[in-house]
Amino acid sequence: MKAFVFPGQGAQYVGMGKEMYDSSEKAKELFEKANEILGFRITDLMFNGTDEDLRQTKVTQPAIFLHSVILAKTLGDKFIPEMVAGHSLGEFSALVANRALSFEDGLVLVSKRAMAMQKACEAEPSTMAAIIGLEDKKVEDICKSIDEVVVPANYNCPGQLVISGSMKGIDIACEKLKEAGAKRALPLKVGGAFHSPLMELARVELAEAIETTKFSIPICAVYQNVNAKPVAKPDEIKQNLVAQLTSPVRWTQIMNNMIADGMTSYIEVGPGNVLQGLLKKVNRQIETSGAKLEL
Repeated sequence: MKAFVFPGQGAQYVGMGKEMYDSSEKAKELFEKANEILGFRITDLMFNGTDEDLRQTKVTQPAIFLHSVILAKTLGDKFIPEMVAGHSLGEFSALVANRALSFEDGLVLVSKRAMAMQKACEAEPSTMAAIIGLEDKKVEDICKSIDEVVVPANYNCPGQLVISGSMKGIDIACEKLKEAGAKRALPLKVGGAFHSPLMELARVELAEAIETTKFSIPICAVYQNVNAKPVAKPDEIKQNLVAQLTSPVRWTQIMNNMIADGMTSYIEVGPGNVLQGLLKKVNRQIETSGAKLEL
């Protein structure tokens, strides 16, 4: 079975999407529609901006979403997903790709999500850190032992778990985790504690937007971040999408569940190849590739 997967924040780069815009009339039309919906020319920032431009929350998330979704729409007959998933932000790309969401509604939600997360970050300084070389259970236990907000946020692959929380909580956790044998405990350059209780303000704001958005029955199930299970019922998809902001991304579990359900091909749609690398740490036998622009 073919699985199409979509990357999240951090995959952006200057020039992303320009080849599609220049080479495909369909892509150009969608990019211009996005400029209208957003109220600013995001294409100028994607194609010719700076790294700093692309790090702006209002730009980063829509930019990655647009690259992924528009690439999927140029694939034509090669895009026949039997299962989809997206890492964090990428879940919105996956939901447009499997037709649970329209392109327009997906972009509006991603933009609102980015703004809501930015507000939550500004309300309370917080951060994240990547923990390398410890079992998940050990990381979970140490996080629970700390009298600060600090929780597992991204289960990326065996031996790589990102934690999220208050500035003090992350500092304490990094020290304790290194003492416990972590090979690395690396603070990340991010705006806040994504996928933690500190995103509650953003969760409430996004919930209102999702509730008023039409979701359709998808052409295939989406393996959602909050439970790593395949979901096809629109109401359940919506509930899980809201919960995602304050819950961990269970990517390791998603990959294992896709394999158990018969995945034989794993195609990354969007900038970069991070998700392909993560799968190789779970199972090297699965064929992996990156989607290529179809002209």
